[in-house]
Amino acid sequence: MPQIPLHYVDLRTFCYATEDEKRVEEALRTFLPGDDDESDGDEQDEEPFPIERTESEGHYGDRILVLSARVENADDVRYVLSRLADLEEFDRLIDELDDRVTENTELFLRLDKQAAFGGDVRLGEGLTFRGKVEAYPAKKERAVENAEEVLTRLRDQE
Repeated sequence: MPQIPLHYVDLRTFCYATEDEKRVEEALRTFLPGDDDESDGDEQDEEPFPIERTESEGHYGDRILVLSARVENADDVRYVLSRLADLEEFDRLIDELDDRVTENTELFLRLDKQAAFGGDVRLGEGLTFRGKVEAYPAKKERAVENAEEVLTRLRDQE
């Protein structure tokens, strides 16, 4: 199995007109490296992990802000995976891998945005996690095996 079995992770959420943009961003940052990971104090000037903002319009003309981030650096992907290790439903996640990995070797999860705002990690609605799983050859079966191996290893480290 590859050391980091994901080429990248995309995280995305919507901020609706009725929501506070800073709170929604904070929920997304629960899964992003930089803000609360190990800091020796010298990195105070370091920019937080970049989040892309795209404005859209809802069916009734209301403003919807799409917040997204792509994590590609291996250490940063490790951080995102370490946050997933906090899932209470971790065994359920492993059991559902065949349904959560696509033919394009992408792992999809829906995470609870409200829980993330409080720093908790739960399956739910509001945040989308999409990870491109390394698989050679690029077949779903191989991607499921790789994802299962890394998630099992993550679970056993906890």
